[in-house]
Amino acid sequence: MPDAAQFATFIAVSALLGITPGPDIIYVIARGAAQGARAGVVAAAGLCTGIIAHTALCAAGLSAILAGSEAAFTLFKIAGAAYLVWLGIGMWRARGAKNVTGRSRAQPLGAIYRQTVVMNLLNPKVALFFLAFLPQFVSPGGAPVALQLIVLGAIFMGVSFVVMACAGIAGGQLRRLLQGRRYAGRWMERAAGSVLIVLGIRLAFESR
Repeated sequence: MPDAAQFATFIAVSALLGITPGPDIIYVIARGAAQGARAGVVAAAGLCTGIIAHTALCAAGLSAILAGSEAAFTLFKIAGAAYLVWLGIGMWRARGAKNVTGRSRAQPLGAIYRQTVVMNLLNPKVALFFLAFLPQFVSPGGAPVALQLIVLGAIFMGVSFVVMACAGIAGGQLRRLLQGRRYAGRWMERAAGSVLIVLGIRLAFESR
């Protein structure tokens, strides 16, 4: 296993990666702004649940297959991009209350969680990131490599959840600031949908 200094370095790097502006943070903030802090935290939990699967793929060596196969990478990329765009269009077409306080069109938290897990799993860039990142902190000659990768992935998941949950809560605070303003809820929902569409288009044009 990595020693204490390596673990500390890994946690620090994980935190820095978490607070670096990127698609996940933007998505979680948008979810919180559209439906409140609880929705943002649930979205963060969904993204972090996806980390479990990506860690398992990395430990099993399957991420290496994705890295070496252009066809597999493209398939996952297109599927993930299409899913993001579909979710975004759904948020644009949602009907309901005209202000932030309205609850008639609030999406169930369970649905947000499931959608976010699938969104994370269909992103091949995440799998390649874990394949490149986690092995750098594996200690040669220590515990089995697969076990070390699982432990590192669990730590990364915990750190990421704290960071992204805070981002979701921040999005919820933005929603509260706009509470009661006419049409604010509708436009925040559409803004969140636009974020998903942009992220989907961005993913579609990503290369390995």
